[in-house]
Amino acid sequence: MSKPPRFAPGTDQNYSNTNYTLALLLIEKVTGRTYAEQLQRRILRPLGMSGTRAAGTRTQLPGPHAHGYYRYQDDGQQKVVDISRQNLSLLAGAGDLIATTQDLATFFSALNGGKLVPATLLAEMRKPHTKMGYGLGLFVQDLGPSCGTVYQHNGSPPHGYGALMYSSPDGSKTLTGSVTWVDEATRGPAKHFQKLLDGLVKQVFCGGQAAG
Repeated sequence: MSKPPRFAPGTDQNYSNTNYTLALLLIEKVTGRTYAEQLQRRILRPLGMSGTRAAGTRTQLPGPHAHGYYRYQDDGQQKVVDISRQNLSLLAGAGDLIATTQDLATFFSALNGGKLVPATLLAEMRKPHTKMGYGLGLFVQDLGPSCGTVYQHNGSPPHGYGALMYSSPDGSKTLTGSVTWVDEATRGPAKHFQKLLDGLVKQVFCGGQAAG
């Protein structure tokens, strides 16, 4: 609070993980229960998402699990390290989850299908700011006149893993994925990753098959 605002409220937009941590603290203050308890009670248990939990401060993933890798240069030599063990508490409320791709599909389908929040609140989540195409927790992506709109929110912890979530407006078709390779030089899984991902999204939502 000692820092001045970057812009007047309502005049601009800037993504910040800290805002989600503040949302976590607000949830706990209002309900008197932990974020993990509310997550279980309101989302995970009703949707049957048995493979998802709040990470907390744990560093050990339940097995079997995908391993995350990071490539870097050390004294001119390329090296690869397994970084599956991470403490995600620095992302409290902003991505500190352990999940499966099937659970991601279940969640995103339910959210966009209107099963988690009232229609008025879902509409607010989907209302994008013109600068980023980002609403309240959802990115709005226009695939063109022949494909329409998809809603998505991809993300990752600092290194080693990435999660992909895409959904049609009614939640009937989803694309979810897990990425387990991050390269220091590209700051992403592969040099042409974004181009390949865009092609996959269009294949799924522009007449292709649903994928999970």
